[in-house]
Amino acid sequence: MITADGATIIALSSGAPPAAIGIIRISGSRAGTAIAGLCGSVPPPRRASLRTIRHPDSGDVLDSAVVLWFPGPHTSTGEDLAEIHAHGGRAVISAILTALATTEGVRLAEPGEFTRRAFANGVIDLAQAEGLADLLSAETEAQRRNAQILAGGGLSRMVGEWQYRLLGLCARIEAILEFGEDEDDVGDDLRLTADIAALAGDIADELARPAAERLKDGVRVVLAGPPNAGKSTLLNALVEREVAITSPIPGTTRDMIQAPVAISGMAFLFVDTAGLREAAGDEIERRGVDLAKSAIAEADILLWLGEPASAAEHPRRILLHARCDAADRQHVGPDVDLSVSAHTGVGMGELIERLLQEAKLVLPAMDVMALNRRQRAVLAECKQSLLDALALVDPVLRAEELRTCRVVLDRLTGRAGTEEMLDALFGKFCIGK
Repeated sequence: MITADGATIIALSSGAPPAAIGIIRISGSRAGTAIAGLCGSVPPPRRASLRTIRHPDSGDVLDSAVVLWFPGPHTSTGEDLAEIHAHGGRAVISAILTALATTEGVRLAEPGEFTRRAFANGVIDLAQAEGLADLLSAETEAQRRNAQILAGGGLSRMVGEWQYRLLGLCARIEAILEFGEDEDDVGDDLRLTADIAALAGDIADELARPAAERLKDGVRVVLAGPPNAGKSTLLNALVEREVAITSPIPGTTRDMIQAPVAISGMAFLFVDTAGLREAAGDEIERRGVDLAKSAIAEADILLWLGEPASAAEHPRRILLHARCDAADRQHVGPDVDLSVSAHTGVGMGELIERLLQEAKLVLPAMDVMALNRRQRAVLAECKQSLLDALALVDPVLRAEELRTCRVVLDRLTGRAGTEEMLDALFGKFCIGK
């Protein structure tokens, strides 16, 4: 757990040494004292200064480095902040960190503590912190773009607009409670009801968008069909590595095999399944068939390698004529979407293009904000409170539902966040972030 002990924290904020440059961050009330101890004085604010770094006790030269000084509160953490851009060798970085730690009140930072302080000091809110965490872990272009929107305050601005509208709704109900109603207020009440419904509709529209988890977990593509249909061979070709054992013996694949891969900046999770047939052999094969059926039900896209007439039902189903290079596979039926050969590469380009097209229908649009599970759960609570308010006639009860909605909405930006949830979030960050 990150402690609020008031200490000044230090950490290497760049990549692990050895590297060309190592950036050491110092944040807290004694950051200036720590820098002066190593450099002799505090550099001019927000100006890169070349300084000789010495051990404050022995006077030994540790390095020649660029030092920057940022007096608070207008810094990335909301408090005094300094950076030392030193040579990135292990011994150099270790010596500077050790020397900094000799300053009273200075200690090594815990994971995510710099960002935690930025949140605590109001530099960023919880939604932006979640976006920053996603940005640090982004592996695809789609993940990076969505994380950048969140880290840049996209969700925070939207929530701010909703909070402003909610505050106005609450004020109007309070006015009714304070001054009472008469026949002239009927129109105002109708407009209030319409405005509550409009806000609920806007939140519902946001909830209807694809969730952010698909950006992280990948579009789930399940390969299914009868035994010996070429599923494992096709899987290996799609992910461009051997992840599944291939064999001409029917029933080689007994369990599900999952392989993540990024294609054109989109994350996919390909799932190879056991061959489907009515008379499954032993208990293990029957279990594999059951798992295959479950995988089909959970698939975002289904690749069916088998006769079209026997294809499993799925809204995003692609019927493949697989192993089209084989001598006994020359005839192609009329209901097939694509003919492919994992061995010769025939049709593989077209299949990937089709997968990308279908994935765009599942994934959030590239520059449209997608919300994670926690954020969506909070919005669902908000929408329900607004719907409950619409169902009520008594202005006292309606006002209470709107107040509940305001409290719940505050959880998106962290105004009503719990310590346990915050610890879990910031604990995902690296030491120097």
